[in-house]
Amino acid sequence: MKMIEDIIIKPVITEASMDMLSDENHKKYVFKVLPSATKPEIAKAVEAIFPGTKVESVNVINMKRKPKRMGVHFGYTSAWKKAIVTLAADSKPIEFFEGLN
Repeated sequence: MKMIEDIIIKPVITEASMDMLSDENHKKYVFKVLPSATKPEIAKAVEAIFPGTKVESVNVINMKRKPKRMGVHFGYTSAWKKAIVTLAADSKPIEFFEGLN
């Protein structure tokens, strides 16, 4: 059984994800999530971990592994799952991301 705290692994803080935050009309937040998590589970986890938020939609992307080299050594990055969570217009913003804009 998945615990709510285990579904969301960490926030993804990149230039592209911060650009999604800057638009006032669309409150989109990006998280690295458990590979077996479903959209309803992700929505419930965000609403439970960040009180006062209302999730409007969840988009999920399975990030494939990529080949990487370090000198003569060859390997792959690990595959992971990314969730883009859109909050409702009347929802409270997530405080963690407020200082990062």
